[in-house]
Amino acid sequence: MQKILVIDDDRDMRFLLLRYLKKNDFEVFEAESGKSALAFLSKNQPDLILCDFKLGDTSGNSLLKEIKERYHDIPVIMITGYADIKIAVEVMKLGAYDYVIKPLIPDEILLTIRKALAGVAKDDPTLVKTSPMLLKEQAGTTVSGQYIFGDSPVFKSLLEQINRVAPTNYSVIIYGETGSGKEAIAQEIHKKSSRKSKPFVAIDCGALSKELAGSELFGHEKGAFTGAQAQKIGNFEIANGGTIFLDEIANLPYDVQVSLLRVVQERKMRRVGGTKDIELDVRIIVASNELLWDNTRQNKMRFREDLYHRFNEFTITVPPLRERKDDIKIFAQHFLALTNSELGKNVKGFTPEVDEIFKNYIWYGNLRELKNVIKRVVLLTDTDYIEARSLPFEISNFSKLLFQSEPQALPERLADHTLTGISSIPVSHGLPPRVTETIKGASLDAEYELILKVLKEVKFNKTKAAKILNIDRKTLYNKLDEYKLLSGK
Repeated sequence: MQKILVIDDDRDMRFLLLRYLKKNDFEVFEAESGKSALAFLSKNQPDLILCDFKLGDTSGNSLLKEIKERYHDIPVIMITGYADIKIAVEVMKLGAYDYVIKPLIPDEILLTIRKALAGVAKDDPTLVKTSPMLLKEQAGTTVSGQYIFGDSPVFKSLLEQINRVAPTNYSVIIYGETGSGKEAIAQEIHKKSSRKSKPFVAIDCGALSKELAGSELFGHEKGAFTGAQAQKIGNFEIANGGTIFLDEIANLPYDVQVSLLRVVQERKMRRVGGTKDIELDVRIIVASNELLWDNTRQNKMRFREDLYHRFNEFTITVPPLRERKDDIKIFAQHFLALTNSELGKNVKGFTPEVDEIFKNYIWYGNLRELKNVIKRVVLLTDTDYIEARSLPFEISNFSKLLFQSEPQALPERLADHTLTGISSIPVSHGLPPRVTETIKGASLDAEYELILKVLKEVKFNKTKAAKILNIDRKTLYNKLDEYKLLSGK
């Protein structure tokens, strides 16, 4: 049973939290002051700490700082009654996992606790991060800090590169496909560096609009632009002393790259609308799913060459999951443990058939796709082991789709076709057995062939396939389920 220490000088609040957390199968301890909390921690080590920001004998910030200095591996969630960004900045900079605002919402605080205990990063739940309680001794895994790495040669090489660059202050470019775990690698570099007790801040540059990117990165002063009704602290300032991770850096607006270049060169910044320079001591790690050097040479004003050279002090390439098939089972078991913890289930593993299907499937979305598939099948599974019938259609049937004869080219105006009246579409050979030889069955077979052709063209992205076929996603799922049922698959 996981242990939680609740630190609050309000007896009623402690009582409510104790009762609620015990009801959710946690072992709960309480402390009414910072002094009693530190006395408890000197003899015991809980899995998580819930700490009120305002205490009678000390401030939450002071206590948080002392806790993180002595017990930096214990996640701390701060409780505050003040919805103030300055408090959020302070507690995050001091190493808090997250903060919650009174009045507490039971489901929200329980979800935050479970994410912290499972080791899921606050900003990116797709990371391959885990807590010590979930790190089982598995054959073929390498445990490093809070992360697991596979046993394939490419991953061993990756771990060696991380160990080599982490102690330095080099800027790092991480290349890898979407969902391959680039942020997890950045987290691991931070964890192994001298900055590990300082903030790690991750930013998705693809989600930053041209108008607000400067404000998000560097902050702004009150009245700097229309709608700037209060001062805002930017992410570089939040990360000061620690590490900032700029994901999909190639998507950063070109104008903002100019401001970023000054920050990288001079280690100073100004908030938007500000007049005062702010000194920065931040390690910068960037990531991209495309080669930045190519972008600088395309003469399309996509990425500044001088900025590229500033970042390119060290480069790491994260291999896609399809190039490390021996690691798939390790990651699958890891994501299964996380999902079991999140859902309160006890699914033990996968059938040999599922293991084989996972190994043969080309994981287009890499670790993110694998994790999402396992979250779905665990939710649908009521048995001890996950069976093939619980898997999504395109995964359980992937070998058949992959090794059938190449389909004929899609009609040029395929998007104009609907699933009605498509019997004129040519039928290729080598497809799965027919449902029936009746007229209705032949029509269903033709629909199925067209759906498969489109799915293969778009790498089984159902949203894109449904758009091309001029139907909604629900109809597409129903069509696949109908064929699966009738053909006995």
